[in-house]
Amino acid sequence: MTDAQFRPHGRHLIAGAWVDTPDHFSSSPAEGPAFEFSAGNAALVDDACRAAAAAFDAYASTSIESRAAFLNAIADEIESRAAAITWIGSRETGLPPGRLDGERARTTGQLRLFARHILGRTHLDERIDAAQPERSPLPRPELRLIQRPIGPVAVFGASNFPLAFSTAGGDTAAALAAGCPVVVKGHSAHPGTSEIVAEAILAAQKSAGMPDGVFSLIQAGSRVVGEALVTHPAIKAVGFTGGLFGGRALFDLCAARPEPIPFFGELGSVNPMFVLPSALDGRAEGLGAGWAGSLSMGAGQFCTNPGIAFLIDGPAADRFIAAAHAALEAIAPQTMLTDGIATAWSRGTAQMAATPGVRTLLNSGASGRNSAPALFETDAETFLATHHLHEEVFGPTALVVRLPSEDAMLSVARNFSGQLTATVHIEEADRDLATSLARILEHKAGRLLVNGFPTGVEVCDAMVHGGPYPASTNFGATSVGTMSIRRFLRPVCYQNAPEWMLP
Repeated sequence: MTDAQFRPHGRHLIAGAWVDTPDHFSSSPAEGPAFEFSAGNAALVDDACRAAAAAFDAYASTSIESRAAFLNAIADEIESRAAAITWIGSRETGLPPGRLDGERARTTGQLRLFARHILGRTHLDERIDAAQPERSPLPRPELRLIQRPIGPVAVFGASNFPLAFSTAGGDTAAALAAGCPVVVKGHSAHPGTSEIVAEAILAAQKSAGMPDGVFSLIQAGSRVVGEALVTHPAIKAVGFTGGLFGGRALFDLCAARPEPIPFFGELGSVNPMFVLPSALDGRAEGLGAGWAGSLSMGAGQFCTNPGIAFLIDGPAADRFIAAAHAALEAIAPQTMLTDGIATAWSRGTAQMAATPGVRTLLNSGASGRNSAPALFETDAETFLATHHLHEEVFGPTALVVRLPSEDAMLSVARNFSGQLTATVHIEEADRDLATSLARILEHKAGRLLVNGFPTGVEVCDAMVHGGPYPASTNFGATSVGTMSIRRFLRPVCYQNAPEWMLP
């Protein structure tokens, strides 16, 4: 092996120590050798959660400056392992090295963004109402509000983002910035990537002098591991990125606890795209090709993949579809992240192809873990009457819905459940319809895009990556951007407290 390569040792990181367990599993890489990893279990979850609880008071009491330095140190340690992370990550997931390099930069960028954010103190939302001892008929004491960390947080690694939504990703960065210890359940799709990132966090933890229990990584195991994690009494919130079925099951467990806790789940969506008449007339070919590129990016394995396009039927719709078809047909098969994702995608695509009223325009199929784009079309009546057409097919599968009128476009928008994103393509002449559509869509999605494509989520102050259920389980939260730190804080009001008592 060269210095850029990485051979995992296959253990869990629990409170500063690498730990083995009796049961093991093998990774299932897209290429190269498989490695053995210790499998998580309920006893290991208990050890990690107890360590996080023991570390909470000390870590929550660290200064903002110390936590910011810790976040920056994690970013530095990740970058020092850049070549090895790309090597193992690309082999485990099939993602190209360039994508892994970009995702690593996003991950370290999130850590540094939160370091800057907490140094500005705006996340504390400090509010002071001065005392009014002379007020009549009753005096008012001084009241001070400040946001405080909630306690240990459980984070579930995502299959489609081995870095940015996994071990040191946005949920972990936000929780650590808030002052909360983190227990990560790694994803079985990329255990080696999780391990090397955990090594980076451990190195930063030691150099920054943070408590041992501030971070733990439990590698994948049976469903019992996730259930034990979200029901452990030490855990006070959960961050999750994944599918609706598994996410809803964990959400229900959190709600059923003796002490219910918030479950911040991002569960995916179809991210509808509406092309309004003037935009369609003037830009049909460019929009069709652009849509094809967006929905097939990364083999369609983005939670913001715009899987459905709505068009007013006519010659311009024909041109849009022809351009999308040509662009998708030219895309070579791509490797999907896991065998399970490839199987689920094939099943969903086959179901769409077999649906009465749906016409297949392109369906090259796939073999094994590879996928090729598929394109279908239907009408508004069939779409509204067929529930599974509203559900996400995670991969490069696209559906065009031909609509008879502008009223029909508004009608299908009203019938959508919660989405992460909704997109409108407009021109000035579309103003009336666009305004009416926007008033509907702002109640359906967390992010409303105009004349763009939703794949790609900017990490910044104003970003919202969340939406009404089932896109996410908490419509008031985001898992990307600086506002995501609010998930792991709660307001505390100090009444008439002396300065030395305040945090």
